[in-house]
Amino acid sequence: MNDEARTAEQLAKDYSAMGDSVDLINAIIAGDSMADDEAEDRQDCVDRNVAHLEIMVAKSDWGSEDMTDTNAAITAGKGYKAS
Repeated sequence: MNDEARTAEQLAKDYSAMGDSVDLINAIIAGDSMADDEAEDRQDCVDRNVAHLEIMVAKSDWGSEDMTDTNAAITAGKGYKAS
């Protein structure tokens, strides 16, 4: 993968944004976020955040960042079916 080199500051911002996506995916699945929204909207939000995480995890310039929670959110999000 041909990644443009990111600065340490950009890496930190990207990693933080990934954490926001992880939190949102987990909150929607738990029913703590978007509970009053239509199932289609919840599903779309989870799907978009999973796609974002997959793109970011695939970048080759990460250092020692822990991707455990990110990978767990990707797995949980892919298994989520809003109803």
